[in-house]
Amino acid sequence: MQVLYARSMWGMKEPTLEANLVKIKEGGFDAVEMGAPHDAGERKDLRRLLDKLGLKIIVQQWTGGKSPDEHQASFEEQFRRGAELKPLLINSHTGRDIYSAEQNVAILRRAGEIERELAVPCAHEVHRGRATFCTNSTLALLDRLPELKLTADFSHWCCVHESLLQDQPEALERAIARSFHIHARVGHGEAPQVSDPRAPEWKEAVDVHVGWWQRIVARRHAEKAQVMTITPEFGPPGYMPTLPYTRQPVADLWEVNLHMKELLKQRLTA
Repeated sequence: MQVLYARSMWGMKEPTLEANLVKIKEGGFDAVEMGAPHDAGERKDLRRLLDKLGLKIIVQQWTGGKSPDEHQASFEEQFRRGAELKPLLINSHTGRDIYSAEQNVAILRRAGEIERELAVPCAHEVHRGRATFCTNSTLALLDRLPELKLTADFSHWCCVHESLLQDQPEALERAIARSFHIHARVGHGEAPQVSDPRAPEWKEAVDVHVGWWQRIVARRHAEKAQVMTITPEFGPPGYMPTLPYTRQPVADLWEVNLHMKELLKQRLTA
């Protein structure tokens, strides 16, 4: 199984799209994770740049709308746009924590129909504010939709449940079994992002997260998957802590994500 590493466009600071993609390629990443441009011409330009640089793409989408119907329409519009880019997969922020279980199930059922129609894999991200905001909500979805694919960003659950999830092994096991993409950001009981994963005070949190990711990679390998995708996804302020008054970030975001990629290349085994 091939493990591919993507760099999120989130927090990239080069002046042009091409300059950002060049930096990602030169940083040793295999792919970029980003939203699909609204404009059809811009999507064609992006696809051309990806082909020129030999980069793959994971499309990220953030579904919106106040009502469940609006949300479902937003999902479909964005998914069809993203599918034009021929991505490895589409990673979706789907549903809302304020919707009922029935409403989120209906949104995800329709998402599954569109996924099958367009033959583009879709993983729904574990994320605060979404249908997957906590372990209980996610397990309830998996009870109803056992085929659901997840993007494992368990840093959010650490924050929601104020722990490293030591008391929820069954929930983690079920989520790991349905994880098809990883957002490799390290959280802790008070926030979804440690200040700097290289700092010794975060060793336990890093080790726990790497352990979860190893289990996902091993499972996908055992299932004979051809590709496993991982995006180191430490984010800029306000995910990254800043110094008071100056708002200066406490670490260099590019270096942190580069470090996480290299760490996982050393520690994860397929």
